Amino acid sequence: MEEHIVKILSIEPVTHNVKQFRFTKPDGYHFEPGQATEVSINKKGWEHEKRPFTFTCLNERDYLEFTIKLYRDHKGVTNELDSLKPGDELIIRDVWGTIQYKGEGYFIAGGAGITPFISILRQLKSDNKINNNQLYFSNKTTADIILHSELDEMLGKNAHYIITDENEPNVKKEYIDKSFLKEHIRDLTKPVYVCGPDKMVHDLIHNLKEIGASPESVVFEK
Repeated sequence: MEEHIVKILSIEPVTHNVKQFRFTKPDGYHFEPGQATEVSINKKGWEHEKRPFTFTCLNERDYLEFTIKLYRDHKGVTNELDSLKPGDELIIRDVWGTIQYKGEGYFIAGGAGITPFISILRQLKSDNKINNNQLYFSNKTTADIILHSELDEMLGKNAHYIITDENEPNVKKEYIDKSFLKEHIRDLTKPVYVCGPDKMVHDLIHNLKEIGASPESVVFEK
């Protein structure tokens, strides 16, 4: 597998625990919206600690971008990423991933599972093909919603936010379960794109099949 050492150009906060990393793009490097690569930090002791991250920029840009949730409660890769600054280096590898756009449908994301959908939706917006795609984005609190304003701008009334753990009088707590899917996934002939924590993805795939979605219509990272 080919490796590329890339230099961080900028680091910007997105939420209280998510940052956007932009970095140099190797010549000829190409990805499809929704794809990812394995990443490590080009620093002694971290070169072989590889983690998968999804590209969130448009492929046509002259830089690459990740939008990464940082886990600061343990001394892992994302905690180390949190300490980096522009000029530091990452190691990226070949692209991979099975979450690719197959037509207008429903995007269901949990937390950082939104990341493969970001570049897909940005590309659709850029191509003026956002159409009637629907997003159902589940988070613990409203403060956890990644790129809230941009998603609203791209999707308008088709951006739906599900909050599972916030005790505010104006916030309705919901869960994306079987009954939620039956209510909101109105056209089972359309693709349903699913990404999030492993258990969430497993449960959603099972529930979608139970309400009549064909296995071929459910798009997830295999």
